[in-house]
Amino acid sequence: MIDLSQFKGTGVALITPFRADGSVDFSALEKLINFQVKSGTNYLVALGTTSEAATLSIDEKQAIVDFIIEVNNKRLPLVVGCGSNNTRELIDIVRKLEKPGVNGVLSVAPYYNKPNQEGLYQHFKSLANATALPIILYNVPGRTSVNINAETTIKLAKDQKNIVAIKEASGNFEQAMNLVKNKPNGFLVLSGDDATALPLIALGFDGVISVVANAFPSEFSKLVQLSLNGDFEQARVLHYRLIDIIHTLFEEGNPAGVKAYLHCKNMIEDSLRLPLVPVSANLMAKIKDKNSRF
Repeated sequence: MIDLSQFKGTGVALITPFRADGSVDFSALEKLINFQVKSGTNYLVALGTTSEAATLSIDEKQAIVDFIIEVNNKRLPLVVGCGSNNTRELIDIVRKLEKPGVNGVLSVAPYYNKPNQEGLYQHFKSLANATALPIILYNVPGRTSVNINAETTIKLAKDQKNIVAIKEASGNFEQAMNLVKNKPNGFLVLSGDDATALPLIALGFDGVISVVANAFPSEFSKLVQLSLNGDFEQARVLHYRLIDIIHTLFEEGNPAGVKAYLHCKNMIEDSLRLPLVPVSANLMAKIKDKNSRF
């Protein structure tokens, strides 16, 4: 029986800290994991978009997952991101993740190929049949150029018992409402956008996989929990306190913004891998000011 409660609330899409020479900074990653554990985050998400996974080698990805498993030591549930526009390759990747300490996988819609809805259905059906791990679908058409529509998601949720949730980042509130209204009992709908987490939870979402929680885990987790408890008056206070910070996170792209905030907190070096670059001097000045006054 899959414990769905482990994927409710706030999941943090962990960044990958890099040193100035471009190597993975495992010491900073350990610091970040412990920061999340003590600050109220509900679960960790490794190798998502925010991790710059597209620039990590297979060996680096494996080393990062193994390191997180060791440091986390089952204190929080761990979800590992994996995606491919080659279904056979994706199945091979996921089978390698079936190890103690991994509680589920987050799998993005196939990108570039632009499959139709039947192709999306068959892709995720093949994945679900190849693993016993719980699967969270990831719908982010702004990056993949394909939308997993509500009907396809609901069909997958009904037909495949280990497809347990979706991270919905389409920005389409009508689609979001259709998901909540028509999903089977127990299937979770999670926000993929920090700025709209509160209104989406008000519509019936079950939490969020967050970027801002890397740098502000306590405050954002509290916002999400207050919203889930129906205390929207107090949640709004935190929402409006965080909203300008959230906007700066994405002003020049993710994860450059959140890495700048973590750098201001002396947790990481301000390093990204090309083709991504650190934020501009103007935005860094704005981020330093907001961080100092938060």
